[in-house]
Amino acid sequence: MVASGTYGWGEEAESLIDLDSLGAFVTKTVTLNPRQGNPSPRIWETPAGLLNSIGLQNDGLSEFQKTALPLFKNHRVPLIVSIAGETINEFLDLAIALESQSRVDALEINISCPNVKEGMLFGKSPKLTGELVRKLKNGCSKTMIVKLTPNTGEIQEVARAAEREGADCLSLVNTFMGMAIDPRTRRSRLATTFGGLSGPAIKPLALRLVYEVSKAVKIPIIGMGGITSGEDALEFIIAGASAIAVGSASFRRPDAPIKVLEELKSLLNDIGVENLEEIRGTFKDG
Repeated sequence: MVASGTYGWGEEAESLIDLDSLGAFVTKTVTLNPRQGNPSPRIWETPAGLLNSIGLQNDGLSEFQKTALPLFKNHRVPLIVSIAGETINEFLDLAIALESQSRVDALEINISCPNVKEGMLFGKSPKLTGELVRKLKNGCSKTMIVKLTPNTGEIQEVARAAEREGADCLSLVNTFMGMAIDPRTRRSRLATTFGGLSGPAIKPLALRLVYEVSKAVKIPIIGMGGITSGEDALEFIIAGASAIAVGSASFRRPDAPIKVLEELKSLLNDIGVENLEEIRGTFKDG
């Protein structure tokens, strides 16, 4: 599937790839009210990666329902809507509003954005994560995917809290906090001091966290972080992921998710694996 934030709400992607060839389409995060996002500059390319400080820019729930949802009525691809709020009540309002939308197959609960002040408040705290998931599950019956942040020393505890309170699935990881400095001005390359690092540079870190979380919970995991090839994808499956999402690779090559899928099929054929279940979570430790 595509990772949240890399294909907007689908309008641009529809002209670039066959959406129905994807395992799922994950939207850019939707907030209750429109957000302008952070000031520019808010993108900086790094060796083997990308720093961004977009700040969840989007046109808000009402516009999403009016313009984006109708687009997917023409497609059969499963639709996962990513949502974020500053408070539990905002998350709940979003979930309830999308509850009645039959075209929405699942919600991704984004508690891990590093580029807004409140973005990781829930994701860093097992207690707050548990409270949020419990209230969302009580108010909404949609399949619920909780997106975890790597910017915490308690990711396994956060994962367990989400599972305990009823999360159906986890996705990880979101971007890692990073920075870049202009030596001439001695200021940040971004208008904000820090940004979220994605791309191949984070793959070994993301892979480790997917493996560790897979040992802590029984619910499915969507693995992501620096995946650019079928071999990358298979590593995440072996580490314990049930599915994978391709993110930053799409900025260089819009059809990257399709390319990864084709390479994965070819690789499985080469190593004699007919079904992913034969290899999922089979990493040999030690």
